[in-house]
Amino acid sequence: QVQLVESGGGLVQAGGSLRLSCAASGRTFSNYGMGWFRQAPGKEREFVVAISWSGGSTYYADSVKGRFAISRDNAKNTVYLQMNSLKPEDTAVYYCASSLGSSWYRRSQDYVYWGQGTQVTVSS
Repeated sequence: QVQLVESGGGLVQAGGSLRLSCAASGRTFSNYGMGWFRQAPGKEREFVVAISWSGGSTYYADSVKGRFAISRDNAKNTVYLQMNSLKPEDTAVYYCASSLGSSWYRRSQDYVYWGQGTQVTVSS
């Protein structure tokens, strides 16, 4: 049984930082690309960033490029999302996901397992 558990969300002022973690179990973590998505109230879920199995390749949405950084520790079966210079428009539930392959992927349909999400709220 594959489980993805996010943590690290919370309330932060604009310009602040948060670090999200996603701990994976039930699957050979290092074989698969991982991604972060987010969903704001009343909006569709959107891609944020993805990382390949080794961490050697990443892809960022334009909206977070230069502010967010994804990384992974395959020894700890964990993927991280460092979020800096947060803006009110970053407010959303953030989900980590494990993909169907070893690369990075932008489409939600390329991910087969999802976490329960963690709330990030950025106040102005």
